[in-house]
Amino acid sequence: MEKPNATAKRDLFIYQVYVRNHTEAGTFNALKADLDRIKSMGVDMIYLLPVHPIGQKKRKGTLGSPYAIRDYTQINEELGTMSDFKALIDAIHEKKMTVMMDVVFNHTSPDSWLLQHHPEFFYQEDGVFKNRIGDWWDVTDFDFDKGAQALENTLIDVLKQYTQMGVDGYRFDVASLLPLSFLKKARQAIDALNPNTVWLSESVHGHFLKEVRDRGFEAHSEAEIYQVFDMAYDYDAHPAFEAYLKNEGPLMDYVAWLKRQEEIYPKDYVKMRNLENHDFGRIAKMLDQQDDKLKQWHAFNFFSKGATMIFSGSESFNDHHPDLFNKDTIDFSKPSHESWFKRLNTITRGSVFREGVYDIDKDVNFDVLIGQYRHQQEHIIGIFNVSLSKGRVDVPLPDGLYTNLINDQVVEVNKGRVNLTPEAMILKHTA
Repeated sequence: MEKPNATAKRDLFIYQVYVRNHTEAGTFNALKADLDRIKSMGVDMIYLLPVHPIGQKKRKGTLGSPYAIRDYTQINEELGTMSDFKALIDAIHEKKMTVMMDVVFNHTSPDSWLLQHHPEFFYQEDGVFKNRIGDWWDVTDFDFDKGAQALENTLIDVLKQYTQMGVDGYRFDVASLLPLSFLKKARQAIDALNPNTVWLSESVHGHFLKEVRDRGFEAHSEAEIYQVFDMAYDYDAHPAFEAYLKNEGPLMDYVAWLKRQEEIYPKDYVKMRNLENHDFGRIAKMLDQQDDKLKQWHAFNFFSKGATMIFSGSESFNDHHPDLFNKDTIDFSKPSHESWFKRLNTITRGSVFREGVYDIDKDVNFDVLIGQYRHQQEHIIGIFNVSLSKGRVDVPLPDGLYTNLINDQVVEVNKGRVNLTPEAMILKHTA
């Protein structure tokens, strides 16, 4: 399936919002009041966690998980009305941004409208409605092998409803567990309405993929997922990334995964790079709020090949991970790095980052990431001292003076080496 302008999506800067916890009010209208600030960072797309009514039965926490959906066609009244949601979409568009919506088509809440009216759509064991993943006890899975056509058409109608309302993209929860035949059918239907719709897959960790398959269920690898989706999560490399942050594994394990991505995915593959999200803890907490290390990692995240996503609160290096199941407002009172994020976003887009040949490696002596892009006459080098080491590292640049695009400071390359600093470096060479 041809994906139009696939590599152009590497320029996307996505801002993830959990409406309930983004503001004290936790409403669409309150989020609307924050759009100018979000736009000021250079954000292209606002990605909303699920906005539908949450089930009451087997609810986790006080307010429940937004991934235990009661009715896809309705809006959670705690967030606002359908009219409020449409007004938010319109306001985002007026700010020259787009909207991505989280869709959850693997399961519903146990008291969902669909389960009550179409029990034949759902997975059962010994006559009991269940899910295939034990700890997801607040949801019931669909069974695409039963009544497949009616179920697929029902879910595609949901996508059509929101596409016609103005939604510009969809993030599919646990997309690896959904049938490829359904996903291809859904994409064809939505592309007929808006061929520029962005499709993001939450493809799953490799160990989880194997676990599902070992249980006898179908689950798709990320290479298969790219048949349908424009972008996929970075969950193949994430375990090695998190292991390094926790001092449980070497940085080279993470680099090896990043290098492997260049080999095992389509040439135009797009990864959605992020350091944290609603599922995984704040990187500021993992790094003990060390601003220099946080800036190194965020700079690397923007530099890495693919689209970039930050979770609301990342711009203030927030170290508290908001509760998914209860009211837990994000604290924006800490100093913000919005202008710095905007600069990173500005200097890591364009043809060299979209189309260039990309290489990533680790210095032989230090935990320093060194990446580079080559495209036509342009050569971009990124040096990310994530260990805050002191010393000199080899760089693939001719000797001379260069400007660090991040802070405008002069950097000298002498005998093919540069001095490490506490700040990340992005250097440009034109042949």
